[in-house]
Amino acid sequence: MPTSRRSAKTPPRTPAAAAGRRTPTDAPNGTPADPAARPRSRSATDGSGRPALPKIADVAARAGVSTATVSRALAAPDSVSPDKRERVLAAVRELGYTPNAAARNLRAGRTSMVLVVVPKLANPFFNGVVRGADEALTAEGFGMIIGDLDNTADKEHRLVDIALAGHIDGALILSGRVPRHGARTMKQAGIPMVGVCVASDDPQIPAVLIDDAAAARTQVEHLVGLGHRRLLYVSGPRGNGNEIARWRGFTEAAAAAGLGAEAIQRAEGDYTFAAGTRAADLFLALPAERRPTGVVAVSDEMALAFIRRVAEAGVRVPGDVSVVGFDGIEVGDYCAPRLTTIRQPSRDMGREAARLLVAAIRGEPSPPGARVLGAELKVAESTGAPPRR
Repeated sequence: MPTSRRSAKTPPRTPAAAAGRRTPTDAPNGTPADPAARPRSRSATDGSGRPALPKIADVAARAGVSTATVSRALAAPDSVSPDKRERVLAAVRELGYTPNAAARNLRAGRTSMVLVVVPKLANPFFNGVVRGADEALTAEGFGMIIGDLDNTADKEHRLVDIALAGHIDGALILSGRVPRHGARTMKQAGIPMVGVCVASDDPQIPAVLIDDAAAARTQVEHLVGLGHRRLLYVSGPRGNGNEIARWRGFTEAAAAAGLGAEAIQRAEGDYTFAAGTRAADLFLALPAERRPTGVVAVSDEMALAFIRRVAEAGVRVPGDVSVVGFDGIEVGDYCAPRLTTIRQPSRDMGREAARLLVAAIRGEPSPPGARVLGAELKVAESTGAPPRR
């Protein structure tokens, strides 16, 4: 008698079914009885042999909810029930899921990137400002692009292109000038901007800075208080916003101390070590009896280079000439003599400016004008009483 055969259309019974056990997909409502047991709805690799990154659908499958619920649980946690929220978060942790920030930003019309325009990144003072800005931006979920102008027009043009192409949400301007490329300017990108260290050439842009004129007055008052009556001023670039304010503060304090024009000399500079060396050469070219006994340098780089050059010529600091700098860069504490200087709150300025910018990006009102932070005179070893002659 022929043996009866099972129809080809009848699937073989699984071991679980043969044993009378219910599989995870045998839940009464047709969904997994245990969401954690459901396999991920993705392939094990991305087609190139690399493990595929988990997707939002995988999180939804693991948590037993819809993808819309996952999105709400991550973007607006209070909009879903505590139970679903916890299941979603647990699935995120188990799968190692990272939300697609690019897609989210595209939907929101944002990049979560901020441009920081620096006049010359090689200047160590700006390092503190950038670090402070980065700390505040990172805490708010923003990344940072550093645009180093370095006195190069092509670089400035490129930064304008980046802004007009929509690659950034806002900009921190440390140069005092809104970047431009011919008739186009960064302002045309319609993004918020905040000035740092110096007021912008656009009065509608808020800024975070110190009172440069008051700081320069403090430099002069310190030297005059020690007894100095002949001063050398080592300047920043003519037309620079910081330089304009510092020269004004210097001349006001000198006049208040009764110092006439004959007691003041000026050496043109640009905040660099090289400018400090040039100022020292001018100083050394003077007859000893006509040399100033006090030097006001409006950057630490110029002050340190001045000290190095005159020391090589046998001039003692502060025995023969006292030098006070401006900025408060860290290296000034490790030179001999340690530099007396105006210490700017560089990291605080960066943090505060970044917070203002983030608020503006998020649509929070920010009044124009300047937020002025305090600077302080740090007295060290490079200043003292003038020599007796």
